[in-house]
Amino acid sequence: MKKIDIIKSPFNKSNPITVQVLGICSCLAVTAQLKPAVVMAISVTVVVALSNLIISLLRNTIPPRIRIIVQLVVVSALVILVNQVLMAFVYDVSKQLSVYVGLIITNCIVMGRLEAFAMSNKPLDSLLDGLGNGLGYGIILVILGFVRELFGNGTLWGYPVFEKLGLYNIGYENNGFVIMAPMALILVGIIIWIQRSRNKDLCEKC
Repeated sequence: MKKIDIIKSPFNKSNPITVQVLGICSCLAVTAQLKPAVVMAISVTVVVALSNLIISLLRNTIPPRIRIIVQLVVVSALVILVNQVLMAFVYDVSKQLSVYVGLIITNCIVMGRLEAFAMSNKPLDSLLDGLGNGLGYGIILVILGFVRELFGNGTLWGYPVFEKLGLYNIGYENNGFVIMAPMALILVGIIIWIQRSRNKDLCEKC
């Protein structure tokens, strides 16, 4: 597989959320607003990319019996570092994300890429695979955060978009259902439908 394909594939035909159906919990929990969605996307991308790289570098020295333990130790260390950075520089967002940053340790996307790719591929390819899957995951989170905050609160990144546009003056009201968890699932379903209608080969694999 070409290196460009390793990065591009998770954006479409092997997207972690819409094709592999992984990381759904964070879609429900952190996408009510755009800012925490972006921060979570960046955090997961950093963790999956670096953990892929580290495990790939160590793959020939890890005894098969303890490979999962080693993977968890590496991921846990990276998650702790990411959490400390968030608390130092974006404390308000880290409070919003709460336990969900810690749960990156058990995120199926991270562990899945370590087992499926990093354990059997070279470091550079593993790093690119981690970046691609992290960004593919992040794109969906950003889309959900954008739509849910805009139509649920009338804001983007806290900026009062609809108020500035004067939509409230003509009778528009924020839709509270959009920021509830069921709407995240509905939006993911719509994205999956659009993606598979544009890529017929994805439907054939189902």
